[in-house]
Amino acid sequence: EKLTEDHNSTECSEPGTMDLKFTSSRKYISISVPSKSQAMSPHIKSVDDVVVLGMNLSKFSKPTQFFICVSGVFMFYLIYGYLQELIFSVEGFKPFGWYLTLVQFGFYSIFGLIELQLIQDKRRRIPGKTYMIIAFLTVGTMGLSNTSLGYLNYPTQVIFKCCKLIPVMIGGVFIQGKRYNIVDVSAALCMSLGLIWFTLADSTVAPNFNLTGVVLISLALCADAVIGNVQEKAMKLHNGSNSEMV
Repeated sequence: EKLTEDHNSTECSEPGTMDLKFTSSRKYISISVPSKSQAMSPHIKSVDDVVVLGMNLSKFSKPTQFFICVSGVFMFYLIYGYLQELIFSVEGFKPFGWYLTLVQFGFYSIFGLIELQLIQDKRRRIPGKTYMIIAFLTVGTMGLSNTSLGYLNYPTQVIFKCCKLIPVMIGGVFIQGKRYNIVDVSAALCMSLGLIWFTLADSTVAPNFNLTGVVLISLALCADAVIGNVQEKAMKLHNGSNSEMV
């Protein structure tokens, strides 16, 4: 309803801000409403919160947080690689790469459900369709990688996995529109070549470049290139948490 012009009038000076102007008393009341982009999602307690395996690392300094995360990645990947090679060294197990993938994802589901019970906010923010794509590609890359060990020896598989960074960067350009300068590209190439050289020099088993195995591990790398970029884009776009993604 419109009030009489002699008493008060209402005007909106800018989006998200409502000013109530009282001409008779010459007083102004300004109410600012934050825009949707400025409002922080309720599941984020602090922009500085870093939660890993249910443990909040925010009390540590940034370099310490980085060191803990990097050390954890290296430690778990080393154990994972050792156990994977140990499993495929069992006589007669090489044709059962997809069965190993089934068992792995069975335990992933159990661990994910346990973590879900430990967090307070259980809402899903990322669309189910996106999760279906990520899940399909994740099963694909792990299944193809496991199956390739039936055709390639472990050092050969590691050599191909050392090149993972290159397809991931290519995926970042097409999926997220990222741009890499010559320094980034050179660093990726040097790191990949260095890892391949180190693996070849340290290997006591001659690499076995079976064509079927090479195709399988190459497809696994292509799926890897999509997974990471889709995850990153979805988490940024929908403000999803790490626990939700797991």
